[in-house]
Amino acid sequence: MNITRLSLSVAAALLVHTAHAQVTVSNAWVRATVPQQQATGAFMQIQAPTDTRLVSASSPVTPNVEVHEMAMQDNVMRMRQVRAIELPAGKTVELKPGGYHVMLMNLKQQVKEGGTVPLTLVFEGRDGKRESVNVSAPVRALNTGMQPTGGEHSKH
Repeated sequence: MNITRLSLSVAAALLVHTAHAQVTVSNAWVRATVPQQQATGAFMQIQAPTDTRLVSASSPVTPNVEVHEMAMQDNVMRMRQVRAIELPAGKTVELKPGGYHVMLMNLKQQVKEGGTVPLTLVFEGRDGKRESVNVSAPVRALNTGMQPTGGEHSKH
């Protein structure tokens, strides 16, 4: 009887792990801030095996986290909050400076190069089911450009 319960527990754990392994996040990083700066961005590459959407994010470093897009509008680059970022099945979507990103606002303290920022990303499938993925994003220098230095930093 105990072996049956153990087998069922292991099987249930594997199903939970499989469900949470649907979305892959790689090369996550956060741009460092200067003292008193109230906002920064988080950037990464995301891939999902089925059509999915990034619908929200949270972090203990701030009470306000939003999903944003930078886009040209009337020859002016503008940043705006979006309801979600579409993740087409099997395609990598890059969140990068000048494009889609996760905006961390009203920071509680300076985000310093060399540290890490924990993020929880919430994804929603076509069926309406939500999945949370925890990411530990390294903090990079203010002048870090479009491509992170080094290889994969977080994969879930």
